[in-house]
Amino acid sequence: MARYIVLLGPPGAGKGTQAELIASTLNLPHISSGDLFRENLRGQTELGKQAEVYMTRGELVPDELTIAMVKDRISRPDCAAGALLDGFPRTPAQAEALASMLAELGGKVDVVPYISVPTDILMERLTGRWTCKTDQHVYHVKFNPPKVAGICDIDGTELYQRNDDKPEAIERRLNVYLAQTAPLIAYYKERGLLVEVDGSQSIEDVSAAMRKVIVKG
Repeated sequence: MARYIVLLGPPGAGKGTQAELIASTLNLPHISSGDLFRENLRGQTELGKQAEVYMTRGELVPDELTIAMVKDRISRPDCAAGALLDGFPRTPAQAEALASMLAELGGKVDVVPYISVPTDILMERLTGRWTCKTDQHVYHVKFNPPKVAGICDIDGTELYQRNDDKPEAIERRLNVYLAQTAPLIAYYKERGLLVEVDGSQSIEDVSAAMRKVIVKG
């Protein structure tokens, strides 16, 4: 039976890094909802055109369009053995839709790794980011500091903090994520599929924990 894995984790949890690990370990395609939207918009597919109408108006894209994009993607030949889903589902209603479409394809969600990180650590990771004004090179005050404070190593221009990297914006993002995701976490926990991984560890330790989760799953 095809293997489908749903990866959950807040902004700053290192989800992208771990998604690459899982996808390469299991040789499964990594399906990011953000990439999927961009692909459909760029390709001006029928679904992309419909989604664009809502996005242009600043409205949320309806579930049925998002679900249709995901269904189209996982129906492709490279997903015959399964896929890693990142950014979808976001709600229990989307999770139910995913379960139905996977059942039609003869598959199901095997395991849902949830990378859990305390809010104070997430804030430190996300608010420490500074960007170069010229070519958008990214630094971090703790994890990747420039050689000279406030100056880009590459082109010598001033670094600045983008509005969406400032503490108040990050706090809003985290609060929205946690409020929206809590019901989904409960949904998968009730079904015995959720496995929590401590994301405050080093990348290597998180990777080792993730490997155990996906092998067991």
